[in-house]
Amino acid sequence: MSNEARPAPTLYLEGITKSFGANRVLKGVDLTLQAGRVTALLGANGAGKSTLIKVLSGVHAADGGRVLLDGAPIEVASPQDATRHGIQTVHQRIDDSIIPGLTVAENLLFEEIVRGEVAPMRSLTALLPRAREIAATLQLGWSDAILRSDVYELGIAESQLLLLARALVQQPKVLVLDEPTSTLSAQEADRLFALVGRLREAGVAILYVSHRLAEVRSLADDVVVLRDGRIIDEQARPFDMARAVSAMLGERVVADTQAVEERRGETVAIHVRDARLLKHSGTLDLDLRYGEVTGVIGLIGAGKTELARGLYGAATLRGGRMTLDGAPHAPRHPKESVRRGVYLVPEDRASEAMLPGWSIARTMSLPFLRRLTRWGAVRTDVETRDAAGVIDAFGVVAMSPDQPVDALSGGNQQKVVVARWMNAGPRVLLLDEPFRGVDIGARRDISHKARERAAAGACVVVLVSDVDELREAADRIVVLVEGEVRLDAYTSEISNDQIITSMSEVA
Repeated sequence: MSNEARPAPTLYLEGITKSFGANRVLKGVDLTLQAGRVTALLGANGAGKSTLIKVLSGVHAADGGRVLLDGAPIEVASPQDATRHGIQTVHQRIDDSIIPGLTVAENLLFEEIVRGEVAPMRSLTALLPRAREIAATLQLGWSDAILRSDVYELGIAESQLLLLARALVQQPKVLVLDEPTSTLSAQEADRLFALVGRLREAGVAILYVSHRLAEVRSLADDVVVLRDGRIIDEQARPFDMARAVSAMLGERVVADTQAVEERRGETVAIHVRDARLLKHSGTLDLDLRYGEVTGVIGLIGAGKTELARGLYGAATLRGGRMTLDGAPHAPRHPKESVRRGVYLVPEDRASEAMLPGWSIARTMSLPFLRRLTRWGAVRTDVETRDAAGVIDAFGVVAMSPDQPVDALSGGNQQKVVVARWMNAGPRVLLLDEPFRGVDIGARRDISHKARERAAAGACVVVLVSDVDELREAADRIVVLVEGEVRLDAYTSEISNDQIITSMSEVA
């Protein structure tokens, strides 16, 4: 390193500790965030990243240690404290920050409403000029009709962009981005990366949390690794990413993805003909086979989620016909699909796959309570025993099957939701963005389990937006563009360049 002194750190965390009951999550974290630098925070699921972010953003109060801003101690006991000190956080879990029942415009203005800078009772028409101004920080181009609509009408990606725009308009000294690209298309992610570069040049200290190592290599000036509640590795450019990943997982990992032994199924499980995924798309023909993992990839709006929900009965495909094992398959409700062994792990686990405060055991058994009920009462001993076995088999980091599922890290929540359906012996298993927000180790665990299910004879469909994730899980690759199949081939037959090129083609 140069002998030239670096500027004083914008933010310094010293000896931060945090426990939840007997569980010590943070064990004396020291972290420096420099003005005008991007610090990437890496860590396996359960390492304490989410807790550290919540301490920094004022959601949780630290048990010990101190926070210094520009050399002076500050108190961050609430999100309002964090905002007052210029610390803005864009959380990975959108539901933590989106305000239900308010319009998009009111959500964009929420920080200003809370501070009393905007009267909460002002008419929506009076709020629109300022809402347009905030939306313009990310060139969102939202119409007044969108700004007037209920915020829950936005998709996940648009909701995350809303939160980012709301944070940036506050002109933060410190910006925390927690998995910011997890829901974004490649074009939206590129826009974010350019913005991060401008913020760095403007002197903002940025903490960037991501499991995508390519992003870290491209964006970060510094890398720190958190494991088991402690910082155990710190690097400045040039990075030794093998060392960082080894520190993160506690094992030597020499590649970001692993090769799979390609399998090709023969028997068709689901047969789709002449269906429309999107209102103005062309028709779609698709066969999904037992004994293989079909990876479906596409940009935001390509129709991946519409396909998954249509196959499951959570939405209705536009026209066409569908069969399961040769018999008509037109589920009017997901319960019809569940009865036939067709299961879906949804894209948004927080709002569609879990209930707040429910235990891990009850979350796992929820769709199958009838099987566990005798004389009108749930056999909790069997429920707990089954959950303990799944926790062990899937490597879920948890204190016990009775722990609330929403107290787990995001990656461990995902493992619980995936395990619930995988362990139930699916005929057809649909996994919509199963790797979102999970670390490399968890991603490999889920990929391995998905491939085990296919090897045992199930039809497995993994719907993702990342090529590396696709390659790690799939035998066969289907590219969707604007609701239509642009490429359908086995992994040994195509290159990454062919996949990417086909994703970017427009009819």
